[in-house]
Amino acid sequence: MDLATLWYLTTGTLLVAAAMTLWERKAHAQRSRELGLWAAAYAVFAAGGILAMSRNALPGVSGPALTNIVMMFGYLLVLQGILALDGRKLHPVFIASLLAAIGAAWLAAGTGAAALLWNHVSAFPIAVVCAVNALALLRSRTARRLRSRPIVIAVFAGHSLFYLGRTFVVPVLAAIHGDNILATVAAITMYEAVLFAVAMSMSLLALVREEDRARLLATTRTDFLTGLNNRQGFFELAPRSLSRHDTGAAHSLLAIDLDHFKAINDRYGHEAGDRVLRLFANIAKDIAGPEAISARLGGEEFAILLPNRNGEEARAIAQGIAQRFAEKAAQSDGLGIPATVSIGLAEARAQQADLVALLAAADHALYRAKTQGRNRIESAKPGQAAKAA
Repeated sequence: MDLATLWYLTTGTLLVAAAMTLWERKAHAQRSRELGLWAAAYAVFAAGGILAMSRNALPGVSGPALTNIVMMFGYLLVLQGILALDGRKLHPVFIASLLAAIGAAWLAAGTGAAALLWNHVSAFPIAVVCAVNALALLRSRTARRLRSRPIVIAVFAGHSLFYLGRTFVVPVLAAIHGDNILATVAAITMYEAVLFAVAMSMSLLALVREEDRARLLATTRTDFLTGLNNRQGFFELAPRSLSRHDTGAAHSLLAIDLDHFKAINDRYGHEAGDRVLRLFANIAKDIAGPEAISARLGGEEFAILLPNRNGEEARAIAQGIAQRFAEKAAQSDGLGIPATVSIGLAEARAQQADLVALLAAADHALYRAKTQGRNRIESAKPGQAAKAA
């Protein structure tokens, strides 16, 4: 294909990418700003392509200078969208200053250095911005656990390396083989531009779609009232947590029941009962720590898996939860409702740590706590978790 055809192909590809991204924006309201920025970037790239095809018709260096500025603005819009994933952004003054500096460099160089700027120097800022895009995605909290992140990083890193090659390698090749090689580099650049436009737009869409699927999956695993895992989430996440630890580690599980919860609902009302549940969930999550898998299994029943915690450590956590919950619930400036919990504790070594067995053993201990007067912590007998399996 000749260069003109490649320019038309690249421009058309970018316009299609802009349209698809705008369409996708309707389905992802939480990422509408990011998708809007990326769609605008693709449209700006397309405008830059049209300018590039007619740059020689404009006086002096205004054609290539304007093309370079427009293209750079597109790359900065892409970066703005990537930063927005984590609530960050480039300041408009910085963007305006950078674009003005590029324009000033073209004017200062004049027509005598126009070929040098177009073929080599102008590629360097693009390489830098694409490298920053890759780095921003590498450090992004939002994209950290998304499987498509390495692909997007590779797309921007590869584009950055290509443009670094245009800046530093191509001048050496041109000095050795003559300027005729520049026509070949221009054709390769256009082929790469088409591939980059497709890969960039598709991988960024994949990132947003995957995040949306992860959010929906998390919703199906979460109890709406307390924000803890629900039963489904507990039985999906807890076994994975157990499998990640050393075989010699001890793991514990707390089975918890709010005492006389029906009486609380009957006396204070269901809204007060919901507040009691939320208070307990917040306290349990706070004391158990980030590694714990906490869940509301149903009604007033809860379970907390404590990976890498032996029975003694688990009992201290259980006592802390029970004591703080009773204090907070009864405080007059809080709920003002006397509420306590009964807790059953089971411990097993990793090689014996079957989740169903652990929960069954903790339930047996919980039953003893309830039959012996409630508001207490009972531990399963040694080896009971293994026997339950």
